[in-house]
Amino acid sequence: MSEPACTVPVLDAAAAVAAASSLAGEFAAGAAERDARRSLPYAEIDRLSASGLLAVTVPAAHGGADLDAATVAEVFRHLAAGDPNIAQIPHSHFVYVNQLRLRGDAGQQARLFAEVLRGKRFGNAQTEFGTRHVRDHRTALTPDGAGRWRLNGTKFYCTGALFADWIPVLAHLGVEGPMHVAWVRRDTEGVEVVDDWDGIGQRTTASGTVHLRNVAVADEWITPYASTFEAPQTYGAFAQVLHAAIDAGIARAALEEAAAFVRTKSRPYPDAGVERAADDPLTVHAFGEMELALRGAEALLREAASAVDAANADLSEASAAAASLAVAAARAATATTAVDVASRVFAVAGTRSALAGLNLDRHWRNARIHTLHDPAAWKVQHLGHWALHGAPPPRHGQL
Repeated sequence: MSEPACTVPVLDAAAAVAAASSLAGEFAAGAAERDARRSLPYAEIDRLSASGLLAVTVPAAHGGADLDAATVAEVFRHLAAGDPNIAQIPHSHFVYVNQLRLRGDAGQQARLFAEVLRGKRFGNAQTEFGTRHVRDHRTALTPDGAGRWRLNGTKFYCTGALFADWIPVLAHLGVEGPMHVAWVRRDTEGVEVVDDWDGIGQRTTASGTVHLRNVAVADEWITPYASTFEAPQTYGAFAQVLHAAIDAGIARAALEEAAAFVRTKSRPYPDAGVERAADDPLTVHAFGEMELALRGAEALLREAASAVDAANADLSEASAAAASLAVAAARAATATTAVDVASRVFAVAGTRSALAGLNLDRHWRNARIHTLHDPAAWKVQHLGHWALHGAPPPRHGQL
């Protein structure tokens, strides 16, 4: 008996944001304990799948809601404020739904979009250790002489793979051929996902290792990748704006938890001459500065997501460059703000806030690790080249 065509709700924009906000509240309740115990959020990810949120970018032609980048970024911001680990786990899922939209053929789209509408999840196997840089890969698909390909390689930082039904793998088509995506079922023979992630932050993303040993892949499960960047595109900008949303969510959660702590637990400094720490003018000013910085970052995030949507509506060299630059600004701002706010909250909350049992440091650890995903300094470089020389940004998946 075949599976039904769609088993998750198809959410409009308002319903998607409301669902993300509601789930964020649920996820926040256990976030500190999951981090402390490194308890992986299997049940929470199943809740996220069942909500329909992971299907919101499936094209309307395939039965999905086809929601815009502005809505998806807001969904991610809410989820990250609840638990940024849970927000980061499906990041690659959305990126590869987008890759399938851009480069999948009609049959591939029909099959894999149907999987998403049935609640299935995509992971990722992209980055490799020991190569020259993040866009250098050794993993390859080689012909086996029987009409199929064999996939061999080892991938690291594979966020989402442990929770995935499908693992999209970046690989050369042939040893020296162009980069393609091999769509591999998680349970395929030769696929091993190892939970060996031991970062100081984002501890429950399970961003571990994927070993690929002589994995059989048919032509129908291979899509082009390198050609994505041969023409104007928003592939990288869309991926990056979701990262910016995660950083913004981390900063907002850190600020709100610090404010609650100061209102209820912090003691005032004697020289302030006030009864409550929350009435200390220096503390109030510090919170005002953090709120100001965060509002600016959130505004840049909204502007960036809107720029991605505008480029998608009328794609050209100019609109794609505008989207990438807007996202670069948002990414640089949210990265800086997340780290700064998550660190500064200890200065305003006082010594008691540093107790290990409170685990307030998880916000800084999460911000510090997530903002290392790709350097914010290079976002600023590309903005500088544009401001000085009118030079458009390069085309790749990190911008």
